[in-house]
Amino acid sequence: MWQVNRRKGTLLINNIFAIIPAILMGVSKVAKAFELIMFSRVVLGVCAGISYSALPMYLGELAPKNLRGMLGTMTEVFVIVGVFLAQIFSLQAILGNPAGWPVLLALTGVPALLQLLSLPFFPESPRYSLIQKGDEATARQALRRLRGHADIEAELEDMRAEARAEHAEGHLSVLRLCALRSQRCQLLSIIVLMAGQQLSGINAINYYADTIYTSAGVEASDSQYVTVGAGVVNIVMTVISAVLVERLGRRPLLLAGYGICGSACLVLTAVILFQNRVPELSYLGIICVFAYIVGHSIGPSPVPSVVRTEIFLQSSRRAAFMVDGAVHWLTNFIVGFLFPSIQEAIGAYSFIIFAGICLLTAIYIYLVIPETKGKTFVEINRIFAKKNGVEIPEEKKEETIAAGPPVPSPAKETSF
Repeated sequence: MWQVNRRKGTLLINNIFAIIPAILMGVSKVAKAFELIMFSRVVLGVCAGISYSALPMYLGELAPKNLRGMLGTMTEVFVIVGVFLAQIFSLQAILGNPAGWPVLLALTGVPALLQLLSLPFFPESPRYSLIQKGDEATARQALRRLRGHADIEAELEDMRAEARAEHAEGHLSVLRLCALRSQRCQLLSIIVLMAGQQLSGINAINYYADTIYTSAGVEASDSQYVTVGAGVVNIVMTVISAVLVERLGRRPLLLAGYGICGSACLVLTAVILFQNRVPELSYLGIICVFAYIVGHSIGPSPVPSVVRTEIFLQSSRRAAFMVDGAVHWLTNFIVGFLFPSIQEAIGAYSFIIFAGICLLTAIYIYLVIPETKGKTFVEINRIFAKKNGVEIPEEKKEETIAAGPPVPSPAKETSF
């Protein structure tokens, strides 16, 4: 869809899949039709799936390389802010009551309406314009709007280099992406990052949090306020991550985040096992929940959105995001569907599984995923070419510009 309608066009059209369901859910009580809510939730799922891929791609292609990490994490920052606002509005004293819930559900259309009204004033992705459409004039105009008075020639030359690589490879389908040796490490990396993000237990922690709060003596009616407090921690740490990602890099935040999450899961296991003998341990359980949220907020939640944009060139990014989104939502569904059964079967030991996944994901990141901070897309692709064991083509700019795009030998596979 984002290939046909452009990055910005896809996001504009996608707002329809949020505004219409919001209206339907808002009138469902008056219409006495719960089917409207069920239908609207399905359509909102389509909206979420498209946004999850198209928005990080658009932001990553707009951003200069020195701010790509910070802008890339903004998707997660505003997701967390949205969740926090939903927690606030859904308090029983506000809209979380029999009279207010239709308004609460209808409010989901407000952000989409704001985007629909404001996004037309933003430029199209300059990388899309130059690399995929061959329209350098539009790309130059977009860069001037985005960068102000900064020199844009170096950035345009970087796009031209990527465009020459695009001619060598052509646009990839999902099947061809999976078959290419030159994309093997990149593809495996986004699968590990997105599966690790969900299978590390964030949804399970949220699922079990109310039980932990209750065991610590928090009244069931008051646990909603503790949940809001956890939302505040989530926002603060995600914003801190957005600042640190350009200073410390991607790898340190991912490794530290998984280390904290894994450690919190191990301690939480011990707390759940022994809190009946030592009631005071229940307070440590709350600390573990908040520590896990801190760890996930600084690395596993926001940083993969940055890395998945950086490790693919323009030609393969569309197919890569399809794989990325499928893995994300599939693993999200698996955890939500299986965790209650696993928790019932093995109890506290279920969190040891999440600690093990955190460890394995951290090991993979340490061994395979390079630091991408401050590097161009072509430079990152060359690093992965060495890891994939493929030939790195030598680029001769003067000859290429004079003679036009190179035509590669069909028998030889390159890193692009």
